[in-house]
Amino acid sequence: MNDEDKTLNTNDDEEIKEEIDLDLIEDGDLTEEQMNEIALQAKHEARIQKEKTVPPKRVPKWFIWLISIMLVLSTVAGLFQVFSIPAIDFLLTSAKLSQDEEIMVYKESVVVVVTENGKGTGFSISDDGVIITNYHVIEDNQSIYVVYPEDGRYEATILESYEDIDLVVLKVEGENLPSLKLRPDATIKKDDPITFIGNPLSFKGIVNEGMILAPLKLKDWKHEVMMIQAPVYRGNSGSPVLDEDGEVIGVVFATLNHDEFGKVGLFIPIDLYFERVD
Repeated sequence: MNDEDKTLNTNDDEEIKEEIDLDLIEDGDLTEEQMNEIALQAKHEARIQKEKTVPPKRVPKWFIWLISIMLVLSTVAGLFQVFSIPAIDFLLTSAKLSQDEEIMVYKESVVVVVTENGKGTGFSISDDGVIITNYHVIEDNQSIYVVYPEDGRYEATILESYEDIDLVVLKVEGENLPSLKLRPDATIKKDDPITFIGNPLSFKGIVNEGMILAPLKLKDWKHEVMMIQAPVYRGNSGSPVLDEDGEVIGVVFATLNHDEFGKVGLFIPIDLYFERVD
């Protein structure tokens, strides 16, 4: 018998078996084993039919909203880890101060100083591109650029360097650039209000205010610096400190945890710059 014959005979046997089973069901003459087999087969077919007719369960909308809220809260928590509540407050203060027309003009002269290692703040003191910033902002960097808010990006070179007072003078090739006025022989008194503009954290052109606290003599520094009660953050290095007339009286360069005043900002009096250039 060939393979084809075997196949045909097998099919015939199955058909006969189905006919016998049907006859047995009609006659009610079933063994217990046959009844169990039929019951299992019926359950199996019923389950298949149910799976075909019952639609797949949909994810409840409330569950989707819950996941979304959790993601938002997670993002907000991450932001609070980066920016403290006081840091958020200084953004609100800056937005308010920046509405002043004079402040808007001052901001045009405050630049972002960009190097291979990061960024800081500087400010223009002449219309042909002379800029003051901290020495530590550009230290050990070969490439230096400055970015004006309205006048764009310029490559800068070092004109003068005063490492002992953490100041450096940069020069860019430009004309009719905005600039701030320096105040020689500035009188600085306790509780005097000040304004400063810089690029703290990941922001640019942030304006804030504070007040003079007291002079401070730092270790390894020949000259005194000034302490201010103000929200100074990383990136504020090189920010101009302005008096009530909008003239520069100092340059922000650091923060310090003081025994009496707590966390304070430090600035270099602009008089120290004049002593070097005279």
